[in-house]
Amino acid sequence: MEPRPSASQVRRPGLRPAASLLSPPSPMVPHPSSGPRVVQKALPRRQVQLPKHQTQTPPPRFDLLLQLKSVRFCSSFQMAAAAEHGNCDAWAARDPSGVLSPYKFNRRAVQSSDVSLKIIYLRGVLRHEIAGVVTEVGADVKAFKVGDHAGVGTYVNSCRHCENCNSSLENYCPETVFTYNTTDADGTITKGGYSTHIVVHERYCFKIPDGYPLAKAAPLLCAGITVYTPMARHNMKQPGKSLGVIGLGGLGHMAVKFGKAFGLKVTVFSTSESKREEAINLLGADNFVISSDTQQMEALKNSLHFIVDTASGDHPFDPYLSLLKVGGVMTIVCFPSEIKMHPASLNRGGRTLSGSIVGGTKDIQEMVNFCAENKIYPEIEIIKMDYINEALARLVNRDVKYRFVIDIKNSFE
Repeated sequence: MEPRPSASQVRRPGLRPAASLLSPPSPMVPHPSSGPRVVQKALPRRQVQLPKHQTQTPPPRFDLLLQLKSVRFCSSFQMAAAAEHGNCDAWAARDPSGVLSPYKFNRRAVQSSDVSLKIIYLRGVLRHEIAGVVTEVGADVKAFKVGDHAGVGTYVNSCRHCENCNSSLENYCPETVFTYNTTDADGTITKGGYSTHIVVHERYCFKIPDGYPLAKAAPLLCAGITVYTPMARHNMKQPGKSLGVIGLGGLGHMAVKFGKAFGLKVTVFSTSESKREEAINLLGADNFVISSDTQQMEALKNSLHFIVDTASGDHPFDPYLSLLKVGGVMTIVCFPSEIKMHPASLNRGGRTLSGSIVGGTKDIQEMVNFCAENKIYPEIEIIKMDYINEALARLVNRDVKYRFVIDIKNSFE
């Protein structure tokens, strides 16, 4: 693969990387010759009778001359101006309310190493788990052809020449370009998958095997790879080992599915008794523990080889670390506001606390193939694009079990 131009070789416009479309608009400074004019309506004049021999002195006038070196129009104004024009239909949030509505914009033309993908399904909220059909390929593309099923995950570019990129760990590249709201190498802002198609370099596109449902494939490209990668890295593809899964949402339920496919003994930890039936009967976990029950937790001390922590809220770490065997590993794939633990929780058992985020391109393709071969399917709820604002509200209220998936194809037809 050809190296991507480095940041020092590309002049990037003055746009903040990863600037949220939901944030308030930045101040806009119009150009004096081409910017919007402000027309002030003159007030009616009053006739003032001056005493004889008295003249009216004009008020003092203060002028300010500015030389504008540069002008930046905020994204919300740019998006509003482009709302009716472009080659790609989409939905976007264009003001501080965060409400999404129809929008048009231009995707780039297909370059020699690019793949254009018609988006069929999108994993709902963060718009970076995309599954669709290849409609066009560049002249140098070898891995894809028109008609292939393919997907795009959480990032669409990287430097392609650093140590991490050369080791297929593009997710840790310092210049990783995420699928939405990030400045790409050409200075444009990535716009995610709330749209009818996307154009990406073939390196960041993944083949979805024939017969694997596209709606089920979309969540694999973030939720799936997020838990698959640390399990594979820490040698958990060994039948008979013991796995602990903290949390049973979109990430946690995939960890359980992978654990069972690897032949592991899986224990789910939750604060909610209502998750027991799902964990045992739907997902096939071997054990279910209420994490606030000290007796249940004590009974599992020194019993687990590996724990994957998917719980996003703040929670104690010492009780879980005590469940690991000597040399055991606990990996966090979530983002609590802080981590508090006693050093003895690690030192006395030679234990490790590690972190992980999604996966590199090689691991993603391996994971997709593994799911197809072993018939591993995420649990999903399919919605239409015009339901997305309600879906976001439900997510805030924790009224969703696993993953929303948007039927993009039928939403725009």
